[in-house]
Amino acid sequence: MFTCCLLINFLSVPAQNADSLLIRAMADDILLHGKAYANLKTLTKQIGNRLTGSPQTYMAEAWAQKALREAGAGQVRLQACLVPHWVRGGKDEAWVLQGGKKSQPLEILALGNTVGTGPKGIQAPVLLINSFEELELRKNEIKGKIVFYNYRFNDRFIKTFEAYRDAVPYRSEGPTRAAKYGAVAVLVRSMSHAADNHPHTGGTRYVDSVPKIPAAALGLQDADRLAALAANEKLTLYMRTNGRMLRDTVAHNVIGELTGNEFPEQIITVGGHLDSWDVGEGAHDDGSGCVQAIEVLRVFKAIGYTPRRTIRVVLFANEENGLRGGLKYAEEARAKKEQHIFALESDAGGFTPRGFGFTVSAEQMNTVRSWLPLLMPFGICEMNVGGGGADIGPLNRELGTALAGLQPDSQRYFDIHHARSDVFEAVNKRELELGAVAMAALIYLVDKYGL
Repeated sequence: MFTCCLLINFLSVPAQNADSLLIRAMADDILLHGKAYANLKTLTKQIGNRLTGSPQTYMAEAWAQKALREAGAGQVRLQACLVPHWVRGGKDEAWVLQGGKKSQPLEILALGNTVGTGPKGIQAPVLLINSFEELELRKNEIKGKIVFYNYRFNDRFIKTFEAYRDAVPYRSEGPTRAAKYGAVAVLVRSMSHAADNHPHTGGTRYVDSVPKIPAAALGLQDADRLAALAANEKLTLYMRTNGRMLRDTVAHNVIGELTGNEFPEQIITVGGHLDSWDVGEGAHDDGSGCVQAIEVLRVFKAIGYTPRRTIRVVLFANEENGLRGGLKYAEEARAKKEQHIFALESDAGGFTPRGFGFTVSAEQMNTVRSWLPLLMPFGICEMNVGGGGADIGPLNRELGTALAGLQPDSQRYFDIHHARSDVFEAVNKRELELGAVAMAALIYLVDKYGL
């Protein structure tokens, strides 16, 4: 971590003063006349959740094109990509059975891309598993059972994304690992440390050589209750989910840009992902990132700043359950031999910005750290090594593009991540706008000085 007290200023005083004045002008425009919050309200309240392949996918694409044109993009286009199309198919339910009858309901959500149980559901004994190590030790007990992974978010991690990375393998790999030993279904403790009982969905991955079994996330209060019961007695559960994969369909990255006046061949990408899970409204994940990216373009136009390099806003398709939009964008960039010098993504929520994480060379890291004094007045105190985003990651792998990700305060993000509580009302206008200010300032500095 690089903190505010370790500053190296490589900019001359006159240059720093000019940059400070221009960044202040952008900040004033965003804070006084910004469109990000209004844009987010339209996206969430008029369109809502935007699972890939749903009707809302195409409504959101139409909205994004309009928003980019209104922001002043000189060119707006769609980039088609083939995407997976999973549907939830109905209400997910689970019950503790007593005497063969449903006695205690459990709050669940099927994991993305999973198969359903069939209309009759599944009734089977539950096996409480607290870790993958325990799974291996008890593999001979698993056949015919519903495996309940009760792996908790580690509250000792101050940066909550570390807790997420630690726990998420139970969602992504857990169903397949249990199915290998004969499990008939899986329940996963939600990837969250929230105090409520909202289940948090998210994608899982099957392996062709292992049977595909139904899998769902369980709300935390019910996870605690079920774990306490299962630790003291043999339980039978009933579970019904309805998910299924349909044939792949077409969705689009929505792209708007301002062409550079000196180095138009050099492209700076800024974006977020337009899709979301099918619960809540996808406000923090990732409506916030989308409207912040649009705001960068809008404020450049509003204050009359003409970029030296081409600024390209990309609202990516299908980040949540396939990453096809990000892969397509990098594939086309490589095929066209485009020169992508930098990419910035906002996909960690619209909370108060704290810093940026960078995937860059050591020399480039020294450059961006020299800009920290210009960003500190707007709450940015960290320029960390390591960062970017899922959608822009392929650019780095394919083209070696330098990456960065906005890093907001993370304490509340996993309260709402992939849950029905991810709604417009959970976004604070001021925090959202400050994130856009920080992004616009960083893009301006990269555009002016390069990397």
